[in-house]
Amino acid sequence: MEDVWTVVHAERAAIINDLERLDAGQWEEPSLCAEWTVHDVVAHLADTARTTRLGFLLGLVRAGFDFDRQNARGVERERGATPRETLERLRRVASRRSTPPAPLDSRLVEEIVHGEDIRRPLGLAHSYPQEAVVRALRLQARTPASFGGAKELVAHARLTAADADVSVGEGPEVRGPALSLLLAVCRRRVALDDLDGPGVTGLSSAI
Repeated sequence: MEDVWTVVHAERAAIINDLERLDAGQWEEPSLCAEWTVHDVVAHLADTARTTRLGFLLGLVRAGFDFDRQNARGVERERGATPRETLERLRRVASRRSTPPAPLDSRLVEEIVHGEDIRRPLGLAHSYPQEAVVRALRLQARTPASFGGAKELVAHARLTAADADVSVGEGPEVRGPALSLLLAVCRRRVALDDLDGPGVTGLSSAI
């Protein structure tokens, strides 16, 4: 695969291009990310794009080690008075290479999953680099839930991509597109409709 940052920057440019075409109503549509609108997710992407290792740790301390509170504060900080203002904030940080203290492939998870959080409710289609999706899925499969991953989920289901050479986890098989598997382990229930196999029921109850 290309350098991770090359892919991340390309995905940021792609989502900015999609966002430029939205009307005001679409910005306020509920996203796939619980309790966030499309506008909120864009603000979150702007926030995480500028987050540094030290800044993340300081923010976590200030939030009382509550990840949800830290994310909510980031959205509040970066959400502009208008969608255009928020979009401009994202555009200004789109080429940054700063990252919180996490594996670099977590930047792939961030761009792909939040990209779908925005696109799917709006009926927008986008093709992601397949290897980037696979690497994001592998990272989530080995990362504990306490760090935003799905290690515990895949301990009870084997996820097999129908369109890529990847199979992770143990237990009854869940089969489908790699992107849908990634979304499912990131607890986006809409992706369950794309999956089949004896493990789908168990996965569904777990998320």
